[in-house]
Amino acid sequence: MSGSYSESESFTIAHARHVCSRVAADMRQMNRYYGYPDESEIDNYLEELAQHLMESYLYSFEIGFKRNGRRLFTLYYEVLADGSLSDSRAGGVPADVDVEGASPFNFLKRSEAFGRLPQLQREAFKARMPVRRVFGYAPIDGEGRWIAEDRSYAAAGTGLRRRRFVPA
Repeated sequence: MSGSYSESESFTIAHARHVCSRVAADMRQMNRYYGYPDESEIDNYLEELAQHLMESYLYSFEIGFKRNGRRLFTLYYEVLADGSLSDSRAGGVPADVDVEGASPFNFLKRSEAFGRLPQLQREAFKARMPVRRVFGYAPIDGEGRWIAEDRSYAAAGTGLRRRRFVPA
C-alpha cells in the first residue's frame, strides 16, 4: 500500500500583509535613524505594497536616499513567487550613513501583469491605493556598492528579496 500527501496554500491578503509588515519594520528602523519615511506614512506604504503583492502587480519597491540623482543608500525589494525565499526577521538597516544634503525617495515598479490590465482597471486599482504615485524614474547608482540579498520576507511561496545599496 502506498500513499501520497501534498499541501497547497493559496497566497492571501493576510500573507501579503505579513510579508509587507517586514518591509514596514525596515521603514520604521529607517525612520528612527534618518527621520524618513514619516511614521504616519508607513502603514499606507504597507497597505499599498500588500495590495500590489496580493494581485501580482508588484515587481519591486525601493526606498532610500539620493544625492544629485544618484543612489546614496537604498533598500531594494524584489518579488519572487517561486517558493525559494525564507522568512527572515526584519531589520539590519545601517545606522551610520551620512544623509546630509540627500533627498529621500521611494520608487514602486509594477509588474507586467499590471501592465496587461485594461487602462480602466489599472486606473481603478491605483485609485484605491492609500499612496498617490506620480511617474518618475529610480535614481542611478552613486559612489557605493550593492550588497546582495541580505534578507528575505516570505509567506506561502511568495515574498520579497531585499538588497541594499550602501556608500563605498
